[in-house]
Amino acid sequence: MLLNPTVKTSKILEETINHVKKSLDKNIHDITVERAVIGIFFSGVILNTGHAGISATPIKEIPEAVCCPSSARSMPNAGHLTERSVLKYLNDATSKIPMKKSMGIAVLSALSSYCREIGLTEDYNIKVGVDALNCIDLRDETYPVLIGAIGPFLRVLKNRKKPFSVVELDTRTLKPDELPFYVPPSKTREIVPKADVLVITGTTLINGTLEGILELARPDTKVVVVGPTASILPHAFFKRGVDILGGDIITHPHKMLDTLAEGGSGYHLYGHSAERVVVTKKTEPVRKNP
Repeated sequence: MLLNPTVKTSKILEETINHVKKSLDKNIHDITVERAVIGIFFSGVILNTGHAGISATPIKEIPEAVCCPSSARSMPNAGHLTERSVLKYLNDATSKIPMKKSMGIAVLSALSSYCREIGLTEDYNIKVGVDALNCIDLRDETYPVLIGAIGPFLRVLKNRKKPFSVVELDTRTLKPDELPFYVPPSKTREIVPKADVLVITGTTLINGTLEGILELARPDTKVVVVGPTASILPHAFFKRGVDILGGDIITHPHKMLDTLAEGGSGYHLYGHSAERVVVTKKTEPVRKNP
C-alpha cells in the first residue's frame, strides 16, 4: 500500500534541498527564520530575506496529537523556531517526524522563492495567477485519478459526469456523492496505471509516498502535483515525469502568517496574501517506463 501514515524519505526533497544549497552557496548561512506559524491547516515561515513559504500541517499524521506531554515530542522546538538556522530546517525536511518535516518544507518553499527572485532558476516556465485545474485537458474519453480529496478538482470531475477515481486516506473528507468514486489506498497500484490524467496532492511529499505513485504512472499520463506544499523548486519533480506543478507564491508574507494563525486555509489566502502559480518545464518532460 503506497498511501499510508508512515512517513518515508523523499528523494525529491533531498534533491531539491541540495539544489538550493548549491545555488545559494555560502549565502545560505546568513539566512534565518524571522517568523514561524503552525496553523490548523497550513504552517508557514518568513525568512530574514522577506521571502515566505508554506506547507500543510500534517495533523492527521501525528498520532501523538492527543495530549500535551506526548504531542510535545512531535514538535520539540516549539518556542524556539526563530532561533534555528535554515540549514537545520532543511535537515528537518527529510525527518520522519511529520511536523518537523512540514516546517522544513515551508522553509524550503521560502528559499525556493528567494532563488527564483534573484534569478538562480531560469529553466522552467512559471505563470502567476493561474490555477493548475485550468491547465488540464479533460476530454470525454479521459480517465482522471485523484490522489487525495482535492476539493476544486472533485467539483469539476463530478460536474463532468464521467468516470473518475479518488484515492484518499480518510473517507471523512469525501462528501456522500463523492464516495462512489472512492478507491482505498490498498488499490493504488491497480488504479494509478489506468489514469490518463493523474492529479496528486502535494501533501504526499510529507508522508513520502509521492515517488512511489509517480513510478506507477504510464509514460503517456498527464501528471499534475498541486497544493501549497508543492511550492518548491520543480527540477526533481520534472525529473520524475511531473508535467505540471501547481503551487503558491506568497505576496504578503505577514498577512499570510496572520491568516494561518487564525485557522485560515488556502481559500482565505488566495487574492489576499497568496496567488496560485503553475510551473512547467520549458521542454516536454520525458518519463521513464515504470
